[in-house]
Amino acid sequence: MTNAQGWKATLEDLEHRRQHAHAMGGPEKVAKHHAKGKLDARQRVARFLDPGSFQEIGTLVGGEIASDGIVVGSGTVGGSPVMIGAEDFTTMAGTIAPGSNSKRYRIAELAVRNKVPLVMMLEGAGFRATAHAYGRTPTDLLAQARCSGQVPLVTAVLGSSAGHGALVAPISDFTVMSTQGAIFTAGPPVVKESTGETITKEDLGGPRTAIASGVIHNLADDDEAALDDLRRYLSYFPSSAWSYPPSVVAGDDDDNEKRPTTELLDIIARDSRRVYDMHDVLDVVFDRPDYFEVQPNFGPAIICALAHLGGHPVAVVANQPQMLAGSINSDAADKAAHFINVADSFHLPLIFLADNPGMLPGGESERAGVLRSGARMFAAQTGASTIKLHVTLRKAYGFGSMVMSLIGFDSQAATFAFPGATMGAMSAAALSRASNAKEDMSTVLREMELEASYRSAGHLGFDELIDPTETRNALLTSLELALCGRQAPAQPVLRTAITP
Repeated sequence: MTNAQGWKATLEDLEHRRQHAHAMGGPEKVAKHHAKGKLDARQRVARFLDPGSFQEIGTLVGGEIASDGIVVGSGTVGGSPVMIGAEDFTTMAGTIAPGSNSKRYRIAELAVRNKVPLVMMLEGAGFRATAHAYGRTPTDLLAQARCSGQVPLVTAVLGSSAGHGALVAPISDFTVMSTQGAIFTAGPPVVKESTGETITKEDLGGPRTAIASGVIHNLADDDEAALDDLRRYLSYFPSSAWSYPPSVVAGDDDDNEKRPTTELLDIIARDSRRVYDMHDVLDVVFDRPDYFEVQPNFGPAIICALAHLGGHPVAVVANQPQMLAGSINSDAADKAAHFINVADSFHLPLIFLADNPGMLPGGESERAGVLRSGARMFAAQTGASTIKLHVTLRKAYGFGSMVMSLIGFDSQAATFAFPGATMGAMSAAALSRASNAKEDMSTVLREMELEASYRSAGHLGFDELIDPTETRNALLTSLELALCGRQAPAQPVLRTAITP
């Protein structure tokens, strides 16, 4: 008997065990899963990763319970390594037992150790009832939390995700949910037993609830679209906080080159009372194709988007005059604070486009905690150590201007404003009403307001007043100059964790 023949029975046994694991919950359960228009766990991993790059870990964990309800391992996305985990709902409803907990812990541990992103795909019912005690065993959440600010952590919710397994989503840098997704502390049966409330999983944690609460950032039509969003999001980021974001080489269409932004003269009216869509500004200023907006349906008074400028990945924070006239409410500030912290952690330059009348006043806004949220955004942007660039387009008042990085000695790489931009503690109209100013004083206040940009420029309140047609080129020139300062290896930003 040759050595190869001696291996035959052993390798056949290994292959049999692997086939059992690859069959997941069996043909019937897999077929039922597919009938709902969903990919199964292994299809999701294959769809997300570069073809042929997946190397599995813990295939045989769980024994008769195929892979213990979760498929994990490593692979590449666009040639860059990632660690990945996909809950298998066809096997024990994707529940977590000691074996699957160990697998989840392991991939998070390896993500930090190897300095690569961690990708989680959720569809599971939380902890599994089991006779095996955990004892003093590390929970996977410990390792996942350590990813924060060290390596990009992204999550897709592609079905119902409950309890312990769902907790990775709110600590992630970015979360996306398919229209069939739902996420909650406990599912409807437990809610009924605990509180007496009868509620559907859709109302409890479906897209409408999860997007409105801010737990989920973006919504996708189906599994494929959600996974595409994760790939696109990661494309703007370095593998870890120990490296800088990758730049894109200019293409034949010259979308990365300098060019005048003459379109802004038509988009932005000189009359500050006329509304425009800030999305149109982003379309003109940044590289084409389109930017990637994060949380478009939460706190829409601020736009947070990942984009490229001259091929360099950047994070854009922009007021949206179409919503609340650009006033910053609690949701918008919370969204921006998280976005700024993530961008800063992974060294993406921050570009602030300001056009707001301040923080949103009023009883409802105060009850929502606008000061708390505004302070959180202020702390995030003033604490950011990455490159910061600022442009005031038409107006920036009070604390609303400070959270948008319009404040002296705030370590900006460059600050710009359009001529005629107005600024100060509040608008002339509001100041007139607050001080009961007479008509002649109100006129003086309005004239002072209109001269504000020139007075500020005369005292170097901005680096330069620019023609709107110069916006892209001014930002790109300043960005390229600031990037010259990166002559030392990247290092993680010192913070406890990135909070949602």
